[in-house]
Amino acid sequence: MATRKPRVFSGIQPTGGTHIGNYLGAIRNWVDQQDMYESIFCVVDLHAITVPYTADDLRERKLDMAKILFAAGIDPERSILFMQSDVREHSELAWILGTQAMFGELRRMTQFKEKSSGGQERVGVGLFTYPVLQAADIVLYDAEKVPVGEDQKQHLELTRNITIRFNQAFGETFVVPEPDIKELGARIMSLDDPFSKMSKSNPNEGSRIELRDTPDQISKKIRRAVTDSGSEVRYDENEKPAVANLMNIYSLFARCSLDEVEERFAGKGYGDFKRELGELVVEGIKPIQERIVELDDSPDEVMRLIEEGRERAHAIAGPKMEKVRDVTGLTFRA
Repeated sequence: MATRKPRVFSGIQPTGGTHIGNYLGAIRNWVDQQDMYESIFCVVDLHAITVPYTADDLRERKLDMAKILFAAGIDPERSILFMQSDVREHSELAWILGTQAMFGELRRMTQFKEKSSGGQERVGVGLFTYPVLQAADIVLYDAEKVPVGEDQKQHLELTRNITIRFNQAFGETFVVPEPDIKELGARIMSLDDPFSKMSKSNPNEGSRIELRDTPDQISKKIRRAVTDSGSEVRYDENEKPAVANLMNIYSLFARCSLDEVEERFAGKGYGDFKRELGELVVEGIKPIQERIVELDDSPDEVMRLIEEGRERAHAIAGPKMEKVRDVTGLTFRA
């Protein structure tokens, strides 16, 4: 009898401008692990509307994110990929779990404190309850593992607390998930500031390499990336944080160790290193870019795959919500 694979759930916001930090820190790991896990991937558009947006822009970003995930290697034959809002059980469960979340623990969430920047009276409730919806996303599918970066570890701990609390109140209903944190690649830093995570929100476009950038744009951004004093290509997060970040990027695209990167560039300077890094990144994302172009020309195929993903996700989420309604007394029994 075949052993059942552990189930994992991962969500990604349709922010637009998907960059190599998203790819190396999350998406590529998802692709690599598809044979190890029963994988469920979700474009979390409900999370995306916690900040100002326009409807047309959101639709465009959702479709673009789906294309990028498929192009990067998410295989609809091996994994489930769907839009969060297409499975309404996410919203329903979020409300129910919200009754088990404490105001104080939500207020202590680091991301909420950072994004509200002290002006909490003027921040939307959606931003405050964001982690509860995130918890619903995960436990709705009884995910045993959740690939997360260090910046999301606190949210997953909250998910675990809410899940345990719910199970204690209503009986064993949900699996309590475990974090799956990758040491290398979890945080790719900005090209203009090695102390800030690579982000689309940075107004400097040169701070990130987007998956739709041209080879010339990629090479130029890497040439202009900040470095540290000296010229030795050596990994030291304290003395050479900028070079260490570029070396991380190189090692991940080359799938080699940081020691091997040091050996390769022993006696060479930053110029040689950046030139080869640029070539490596261009070649590394070339297959993804070629597939994106194919999907750009086949929007109906993308929509078909998304609909299939919705049906498969709902086949899991629907029965789980029926159980939740039953144990919480929201359904009548004859």
